[in-house]
Amino acid sequence: MMRAWRVEAHGEPRDVLRLVDVDCPAPGPGQVLVRALAVAANFPDVLLARGEYQVRPALPFVPGIELCGEVVATGDGVGHLVPGQRVVGSRIGVLAEYAVLDAALVFPAPEQLSDAEAAALYIGHQTGHFGLHRRARIQPGETLLVHAAAGGVGTAAVQLGKAAGAQVIGVVGNAAKVEVARAAGADVVVDRSAEDFVEAVGEATGGRGADVVYDPVGGDSFDRSTRCVAFEGRIVVVGFAGGVIQTMRPSHALLKNYAVLGLYWGLYAERRPDLVAATHRELTRLAAEGLVRPVVRQVVPFEQAADAIQQLADGTTVGRVVIAVA
Repeated sequence: MMRAWRVEAHGEPRDVLRLVDVDCPAPGPGQVLVRALAVAANFPDVLLARGEYQVRPALPFVPGIELCGEVVATGDGVGHLVPGQRVVGSRIGVLAEYAVLDAALVFPAPEQLSDAEAAALYIGHQTGHFGLHRRARIQPGETLLVHAAAGGVGTAAVQLGKAAGAQVIGVVGNAAKVEVARAAGADVVVDRSAEDFVEAVGEATGGRGADVVYDPVGGDSFDRSTRCVAFEGRIVVVGFAGGVIQTMRPSHALLKNYAVLGLYWGLYAERRPDLVAATHRELTRLAAEGLVRPVVRQVVPFEQAADAIQQLADGTTVGRVVIAVA
């Protein structure tokens, strides 16, 4: 038996998550059993609890989408992982003491990162790297505008933008978050509660606008970004953490010659695991060189996982929140 957090009905995380005892899983062919050391909380965990995520597992189910752990056992056909190895991996259902993962999407944890940092590297930095490099094709010297730049996804994009040689403008929700975005590497930080980021982008770029916009917020953040995106700029739509899914105006994109690019990282994990593996190798290199490091601001005990995910739902977190399991 093992302990696992389980969503038993759809609703707010604190109301619907229950800590229960369940059978410990066993790996099948091409799978690996991992003992969880740390699980990073993500906004998709909120959406999963509410029943609003792209994927809707049948109730009851275990949430959690990324972890750092230790290999316990491997199934048939797995030759690149061995018991005792520290690894990172992703799939829905890892908020438990043990998890079975597809071995093709399990990778060695970067040695330079702690368990909590390694757990937080996978989704946020993979998403950021795919968004900036695969989708937006960011170039050195370009200007990158990052929304929610003090959050987990945002700080990852800031770090990766700087590593790519871009000028980075970060937008945060209040004054308390300014230093977090600046510490992550943002050259300019805009507190949207006190400043207009459209004007700030114009000032920072001499009126040219942002070449790439990285938007995990949606709603008004997207709408106003269309006012400060550069000629031939690219807006990468990562999510709708603001709670509003905007309506895009194709006519405006036509008049200003900008592109709107969707990014659902899970589709790459499903269809192009080779690209996910290559990106992990690149992120491991960047971590070894000190260019990326997940901004873990809070580590909570396993027993407080429901409260930690509720903090994400309430929008009160800064950086990454990680749940210590072992």
